Amino acid sequence: MPEKVIMTAEDISRTLARIAHEIIERNKVTESLVLVGMHTRGVPLAGRLAADIENFGGLRIPVGALDISRYRDDLSSLNLQSTVQRTDVPVSIEGKSIVLVDDVLYTGRSARAAMDALVDLGRPQSIQLAVLIDRGHRELPIRADYVGKNVPSSRHEEIKVRLKETDGTDEGAIMDLAELEKASYFRKDYHLFDK
Repeated sequence: MPEKVIMTAEDISRTLARIAHEIIERNKVTESLVLVGMHTRGVPLAGRLAADIENFGGLRIPVGALDISRYRDDLSSLNLQSTVQRTDVPVSIEGKSIVLVDDVLYTGRSARAAMDALVDLGRPQSIQLAVLIDRGHRELPIRADYVGKNVPSSRHEEIKVRLKETDGTDEGAIMDLAELEKASYFRKDYHLFDK
């Protein structure tokens, strides 16, 4: 099977609630706390974490969105086109405790790019990292402060997080790229003979 669900909608909801509690517990001075989601799926995750923090701690935390495309160093090697998103951080980050939020932590390159983008906006007191899934295979010395789920994976697999806000459904899945490629090849081959 080329794709296997590793997190259901309930798992994601429960995991975000736990991370929200951990953020409250670690950050005693929550007035200086700002959540900043990395485009694309980090943005809705940051919004959900802020809502959970408000529900559990009665604190309304500012939430921002961060575009890291200009700061990435791996776009050409990944053969990706840079899609410019909007950076929108509603408060000054000067002297604030920032929690960067992303869906999957892999090589650490996106987190490094996000830190560079943040520092261009100001000098925060601290930067913490919250991720829904940590799949390992770091290329840079970056570690998440808050991890929803550790998923051991091979470099031949892909972890895909889907969220209602961006994809219409909540789930995390792991895909074997070789199996997907094989399935795609057979579908294409089948359609050639179908004509």
